[in-house]
Amino acid sequence: MSTSPGRLIEDDAALKALLDGTRRIAVLGIKTEAQHDQPAFYVPAYMADAGFDMVPVPVYYPEVREILGRPVVRSLRAIEGPVDLVNVFRRPSDLPAHLDDLIALAPRAVWLQSGIRDDAFAAALVASGIDVVQDRCLMVEHRRLRTR
Repeated sequence: MSTSPGRLIEDDAALKALLDGTRRIAVLGIKTEAQHDQPAFYVPAYMADAGFDMVPVPVYYPEVREILGRPVVRSLRAIEGPVDLVNVFRRPSDLPAHLDDLIALAPRAVWLQSGIRDDAFAAALVASGIDVVQDRCLMVEHRRLRTR
């Protein structure tokens, strides 16, 4: 855990800096290729195509062993090695159940996709030294800011 507090990232300069420094992204709530038309699949697929190392962490699909050609990890705590960013595809009501695992993983940032916002959850992450982006699409922002 970081010794300094994180921050809410809302401005373009900070978003670009975050994306520029990101290499490895864990995707909590990723969907499978069978759901290719859903954002929880095509956003991570876009980021993988853009050159990011993706770690799929599906919540469902216990039979699936691989997504986007990468081995599935069944929980955030089971991820080996550092993670720069956790991209979250979970309903706001589901977020609190993941808080302890996110704090234990200690990524540099947590990105809550479009439509996902929980100010208390974000504040807890920030207090733990983790930067937070809320209610923004990672793919849209990456395309807009053209960080790679």
